[in-house]
Amino acid sequence: MLTDTRKSPNAGLQGLPFSDVEWTGGLYKERFDTCTASMVPHLQKMFESRDISHVLENFKIAAGDADGDFDGTVFGDGDFYKWMEAAVYTAVRSDNRELLERLEEYVALIGRAQQPDGYISTKQIIGERNGKAARLGDINDFEVYNFGHLFTSACLYKRLTGKDSFLTIARKAAGYLKNLYDRAEESGEVQTAVCPSHYMGLAELYRTTGDRDYLELLKKAVTLRDSVKEGLDDNQDRLPLKEHDRIIGHAVRANYLYAGVADLCLEEEEPELAEVLHKVWNSLVTQKMYITGGCGALYNGASPYGNFFTHQLVHQAYGYEYQLPNVTAYNETCASVGGVYWAWRMFCLEKRAEYVDVLERMILNVNLAAVSMDGRRFFYENMLRRAKKLPYELIWGQERAEYILSYCCPPNLARLMAQMSEYAYAVDEDGIYTLLYGASRARVAFPGKDGEKQDSGLILVQETGYPYDGNIRFTFEEEETQALKSCGSFSLHLRIPSWVRNGTVRCRNRRTGEDEESYSLSRKDGGTYICLKIEDPKNREILVDFAMEARLTCAHPLVEEDSGQVAVERGPLVYCIEGMDAAAETLDDLMIPSDIRLEPEDFVIEGRTVTSLKGSFLLRKREDGYDRNALYQDYGNREYEEITARMIPYFAWDNRGMDEMRVWLPVMDAGERRAGREN
Repeated sequence: MLTDTRKSPNAGLQGLPFSDVEWTGGLYKERFDTCTASMVPHLQKMFESRDISHVLENFKIAAGDADGDFDGTVFGDGDFYKWMEAAVYTAVRSDNRELLERLEEYVALIGRAQQPDGYISTKQIIGERNGKAARLGDINDFEVYNFGHLFTSACLYKRLTGKDSFLTIARKAAGYLKNLYDRAEESGEVQTAVCPSHYMGLAELYRTTGDRDYLELLKKAVTLRDSVKEGLDDNQDRLPLKEHDRIIGHAVRANYLYAGVADLCLEEEEPELAEVLHKVWNSLVTQKMYITGGCGALYNGASPYGNFFTHQLVHQAYGYEYQLPNVTAYNETCASVGGVYWAWRMFCLEKRAEYVDVLERMILNVNLAAVSMDGRRFFYENMLRRAKKLPYELIWGQERAEYILSYCCPPNLARLMAQMSEYAYAVDEDGIYTLLYGASRARVAFPGKDGEKQDSGLILVQETGYPYDGNIRFTFEEEETQALKSCGSFSLHLRIPSWVRNGTVRCRNRRTGEDEESYSLSRKDGGTYICLKIEDPKNREILVDFAMEARLTCAHPLVEEDSGQVAVERGPLVYCIEGMDAAAETLDDLMIPSDIRLEPEDFVIEGRTVTSLKGSFLLRKREDGYDRNALYQDYGNREYEEITARMIPYFAWDNRGMDEMRVWLPVMDAGERRAGREN
C-alpha cells in the first residue's frame, strides 16, 4: 500500500493492502487495465528516450555510464520515481517478470548515480562536474521534491517486492536531508522546499522502517518552514503554518503540504495543526473547488490576501473565494492527485464520509479526465469549457498531448490509476468501511491492538455497475472455513454518497431470502455512513440501491462565471456536452430546460462503453443582425427550438477530435418556458 497507517497511533482506519483488493469489472478495472497495458509502457518509452525526456539518460550520465550534459526538466528525477510506483503496482498485479527485472536495473542505476553522502539529483550531480550547476542554489530546481518522491517510491517498492535495494538508496538520501536540515536549523538560513513531497515521503520511511529519526525529521521540516525569511504565498510560507486559515497559493504545493501535515497528525498529537487542516480543507471544498474536483483556478493569480505593496503573482493559484473561471480553468492534474492523498489521510484521521465524497469526485471526474481513453494522451490543466477558437493563447493547449514539457502529471496520474483499489475499503478493529464503489474482490483482515492484521478468512465480493448504476450487491465467501467461523460478528459501514436523494439498503438472509434489516434512504442520509452488524457472513448478502437520477446543479451566486447556468450530474459523475453531440452552430446557443428528462444510454467512445444522457435541449434562434463578435449589442427577443442532444461523462471528453465543450449551460426555468409558449 502507498500509505501504511497500520501502526499510526492517531489513525482510526487503515487501508487494505494492494495484494488483497482487486477490481473485477467495470470502470475502475478498465482504467487499471489501460494503465497496465498502455500508460505504463507508453511513459516508459518517454522516459527512456534521449530525444523526448532525457530522464534515463540523465541518470546514466550522473552514474558515469554515459557522457553528456543534463537535459530535460529539473523535476524529471521525481517524475521517474512516480512512474516507478505505477510500474511496480502493475508489474506485481500482472506478474510481469520482465518489467520487475527492468525496475531492479533502474534501481541499480539510481544507486550508481547517488553520491557517497547520499545526495541524488541528476542536474546538480552532472552540473558539479562541468561547473554548470550546484546543489541547493535554487528552490525551483526541485531537489528536495525529487527526494520526497524517491522516499515514497522506495517504500512502496519494498512493500510490494520485499526487496531492500531501493529502500537502501532512500535511507542514504534521507541521511543527507537530515544533515541539510540540521545545518539550516543551526544557521537560521532556512528555505522552504517547493511542493513538499518529502513530508509524505518521510512519513512513509518512518512507517516502513520503524526508525523514529524519520518522524523527527518530518517534524523538524514542518517546524522550520516558519523560519523562512520573506516567504511567499506561492509556497504557503508567507504566514506561519499555524496561522493558515484559508487555502491560497500554488494548488499543487498547497495540497502536498497539507497531505504531509495530515501524515504528521496521524503519528503525533498536533491539535493546532489539526485545526489548520480543518480550516484550509473547509476553505477548499466550500469556496475554491470546481464541481469536477479540480483545484487551482488561475493560470497566474495575485495573492488576494497579501499587502498591496508586496503584490505576489502565483502560478496555478487558488484565487479569491468563488473565483472559478471555466475557459481558463487551470486545475493542474497533480493538484487533484495531491487532493486525493490529502482526503485519504483526513479520512484515516476522522472516519468522516465527506472526505471520501471529495476523494471520489476528484478521481472520477478531473483525474480520469486528465488521460485519454487509450491511456496515451494527457491534460496538464483541466478546463471546464472549450471554445473552437480563442482570441488569446493559453499556456497549455486545448487538447491532450502525448508529451508535454511539464511532464509531472502523467506519471503522477499513472500511479494513482494503478493504486485506486487501495481506496476501495478501509478497516478498523470493529469492521469494514466502504469507500470507492466498484466491482471487486477483497480479502479482509482486521487490525489487532498492535496494528498488525488479524486474518479473518473473509472474502468480500462486490458486484455492481457503479459509477453508472447505483445497484450494489455485497456477499461474503469463506477462504478458510474455520477462519470464517472464528471471525464472529463485525460491522459493515456503508458509505452513503452525498449525492444520494433516495434509495434502500437491505441485509438479506441468503438461506431464507428474507430481509433481516432494511433502510430507506433520503437526502439527509447523504454524506454519512450507516452501520450494519454482520453475523454468519456466509449466509448474508447486502443489497444497496442508490437511486441514480440525473440532476441539475447550480453554483453559489458569487461564482460569477456560472451565474444563470447549471451543470448536470448523475451519481458521482459530472457530465459535459461536446459540439459533435448537438446539432448547433455553437454550444453558446444551447440552453437546458429546468424540467429536462435525461435518459441514460450506452455510448461507445474509443472502444469503451460509457453511460451517456440524452434529452431535449433548447436551441436559440438568433435574430437578424446578431453579431457574434460584438462586445455589446441590443438584446432582442429570442425564440427557441427543441433539439435532441447527448451529454457524456466529463472524464470521457476530448477523445473524438477538436470541438467545443461545456460543463455549465444556461438554464431556462420551466415556468419561464411555459410563459414564453403562452405569449
